[in-house]
Amino acid sequence: MRLRTATAVMDGPSQGIAARLSDYLELTKPGIVTMTVVTTAGGYYMAHSGALDLWRFAHALMASMLLAAGACALNQYMERDVDALMERTRRRPLAAGRIGAAGAFAFGLMLALSGLAYLTFGVNLAAGAAGALALGSYILVYTPFKRVSSLCTLVGAIPGAMPPVIGWAAATGGIGFGAGVLFAIMFLWQIPHSLAIMSMYREDYARAGLPLLPVVDTTGEATVRQSLVNAVALLVACVMPSVAGMTGLTYAAGAALLGGWFLYLNVRWFLDPARPRARRVFFGSLIYLMALFALLVAGKV
Repeated sequence: MRLRTATAVMDGPSQGIAARLSDYLELTKPGIVTMTVVTTAGGYYMAHSGALDLWRFAHALMASMLLAAGACALNQYMERDVDALMERTRRRPLAAGRIGAAGAFAFGLMLALSGLAYLTFGVNLAAGAAGALALGSYILVYTPFKRVSSLCTLVGAIPGAMPPVIGWAAATGGIGFGAGVLFAIMFLWQIPHSLAIMSMYREDYARAGLPLLPVVDTTGEATVRQSLVNAVALLVACVMPSVAGMTGLTYAAGAALLGGWFLYLNVRWFLDPARPRARRVFFGSLIYLMALFALLVAGKV
C-alpha cells in the first residue's frame, strides 16, 4: 500500500507536467509546423548553388519552425471562442480551458518574435522580411477576415505559400523568379486543400458562424468549381520549374503525372460534391505536396 501511494505521489506531478507540455505542443499545431519546415527546406534547396551550407540551412529551418509554431499558437488564441463551438476543435487546449488565454498569448508571441528575430539576424534580412509578411498576413489579415468573408480562403493562401519563399530568401539573400514559381505552386495548392477541409467540417464551421465558402454555398457547386479551377491551374504551374530551368524534364514528367492525378480527384469531387470526395481531395493534397517537393529536390538542375 505504501509503495503504491508513494508511486502515485511521484507520478502525479510528472504526469501533470507532461500533460501541460503536451497541451502547449498541441497549441503550435505540429502538423502544420512540419509541413512549413519541409516546404521551407525545399525552397532553400532549390535556391542554393554550390556546396550546401548546412549551418545556414539549419538556422533557416529552426527559425521557420519557431515562426510557424508561434503563428499557430496566436491563431488558436484569436480563435479560442470559435474553436469552443466546433466539435472538431472544442478539445483544443485553449477551447477546453486547459491553458489560460494570457499564457497562450505570451507563449505564441514569444515563439513568433523569436522566430522572426532569428530569421532576420541569424539568417538574413530578406528571409526576415518574408517571414514578417507571412506572420502579418496570417495573424493580422487572414485570421480576423475568416469571420467576415468567404474570400478568406484566397487571403489565407498567401501566408500558406510563403515558406518556400522564406527558404529561397534564406539561401540567396533575395527573392528571385524561382521563389515566385514556388509561391504560385503553393498558393494554388492551398485552395483545393483548404476547401476540402472546410467541406468536410461544413456543419462545424456553420455552427461557429464562419461564412466560409462551403458554408454559404449550400449546394456545394461553387466550392467544387473553385477547387477544380485551381487544380487545373496547379497542373500548369507545377511544370513551371522545368520551364524556368530549375529542374529537368524528368521532373516535368513526374509533376505532370502527379498533377493529373490530383486533377482527377478534383474532377470526381466536381461531379459528386459529397463529403467522401472532399476527404479524398484533402488527403490527396497532402500526398501531392510531399511528392511534388520530393520530385523538385530530386530533379534540381
